[in-house]
Amino acid sequence: MKRVKQLGIITVLITVLTVSVGYKSDFFEVAKQIEIYTTLFKELNMYYIDETNPAELTEAAIDHMLNELDPYTRFYDEQGVEKARINAASDNGGIGASTKIIDNKLYIAEAYEDAAADKAGLKTGDQIVKINELALSKIPAIDAMSMLNGNPNSKVSLELKRQDKTFTATINREANEFDPVPYYRMLDDQVGYISFIKFNTKASSSVKAAFEDLKSQGMTKLVLDIRGNGGGLLNEAVEITNFFVPKNEVVVTTKAKVKKWSDTYKTKREPIDLDIPIAVLIDRYSASASEIVAGSLQDLDRAVIIGERSFGKGLVQRYRKLTYGTQLKLTISKYYTPSGRCIQELDYTHKNKDGVIPKFSEIKRNAFKTSNGRTVYDGGGIEPDIKLSKTERTNATHALLESDAIFMFANTFTNKNKTIDDTETFNLKDSDYQDFITYLIENKDAFQTETDNKLSDALKTAEKDGYSESIDKEYQNLISKINSEKIKELSQNEFEIKDALTNEIVRRYYYKKGEYIHKASHDKGIIEALQILNDENKYQNLLK
Repeated sequence: MKRVKQLGIITVLITVLTVSVGYKSDFFEVAKQIEIYTTLFKELNMYYIDETNPAELTEAAIDHMLNELDPYTRFYDEQGVEKARINAASDNGGIGASTKIIDNKLYIAEAYEDAAADKAGLKTGDQIVKINELALSKIPAIDAMSMLNGNPNSKVSLELKRQDKTFTATINREANEFDPVPYYRMLDDQVGYISFIKFNTKASSSVKAAFEDLKSQGMTKLVLDIRGNGGGLLNEAVEITNFFVPKNEVVVTTKAKVKKWSDTYKTKREPIDLDIPIAVLIDRYSASASEIVAGSLQDLDRAVIIGERSFGKGLVQRYRKLTYGTQLKLTISKYYTPSGRCIQELDYTHKNKDGVIPKFSEIKRNAFKTSNGRTVYDGGGIEPDIKLSKTERTNATHALLESDAIFMFANTFTNKNKTIDDTETFNLKDSDYQDFITYLIENKDAFQTETDNKLSDALKTAEKDGYSESIDKEYQNLISKINSEKIKELSQNEFEIKDALTNEIVRRYYYKKGEYIHKASHDKGIIEALQILNDENKYQNLLK
């Protein structure tokens, strides 16, 4: 009996060892680190001299850990999970506007045409100062954003500020019905144009409806504009690609650490048009699902890609439920276009000692072949077949375009100009551009370069050390010199800055649709696409 018991124990040990070998080699290291953290956390909470908040400490530790991975892997506490659920719910009601936070103040970033906010008289640029009598000065602006959402047909009362005037508005929340196709039209007798800005649940149906309408108007060639489109639902990207490629064609493949999460996405339906020549417009903000559409159509030699190299996001995220109602959104796989390339640009696994995330080296980029044998590369977004010539952005221009300076200047512009020319004929005057430059000179903090930030940190250190008074004059002179150099640098990218200013101003008067109406007549990318599609030999040679 004793021998049988010993054999049983040995069998169990062998089984445990066998299973353990099946785990990854770092299983013990993971268990070890969890135990270290658990004991540390226990000791800290029991013996640290001051009272600690276990929840805050844990969340800070988690956030710091995840920040070391990538920007897309995030932890949600119970409140965060609920906020995400409300924002994602199809029956969620909103005010019909997007918002943004500037200096902890909440602004209307865009009032959607004919939506609730627009009907109530709200305009892009309005500052929200109260929500249901609660002053936003008393709460973080990020918390106030979620207060704008609620059940459809419920009401929310707002107090707003426009320049120096304060007014109130009561808005009847509506179900969010965001149209991913703000504008489409015929550019000439043969070429149709579709602007497409989001891969939401309505994406493929909206693009299809626009396509069929243009076909009825005589369209025989198509410009698909996905510039600025940050992506969205992967299945919608596959569905839109399916419009133009045969059934059972591979559009995208995902490869994960967990085998069951790896998948191959193929077209499931018969296409709506296999022959129509297509030009796809992309830019540095075309990301994720946009890159799947552009990359698959490029790999399958089904469209000519025009513009700038795209963003380069080849990572896929999934939500995982954790204990106590919390959740983790984590990167679980990378996606690959039909030729086999992953277009992920930033290499989050190889940060240097300063925490800088390198881009994949141009030297290390791997070559792949399209269906027709053209060479394409991985590791750096989608490289267009025709790259539009642009002056390289200076550091000052990059900082300006990433800031809120243009948005804030547009507030001043619209206050002075009650109307502008028709959207198709509007042109930014030289005097308007000079007014903008003057605004930047007078508002020295309107946009900050890395030099500004470093200098500001140096001054704070000097203040702590008691040197600020003795160096104040030199510091102010240096600030003045830096601002002067920043303004000079902007002149190298004047065209791009004017273009961004024009788009912002036109949106204020004619909404998102107006921006694309203006682009259809003035935009260099659209003009280039039109010329390529109307030169059949050039179009075909680009795809050979």
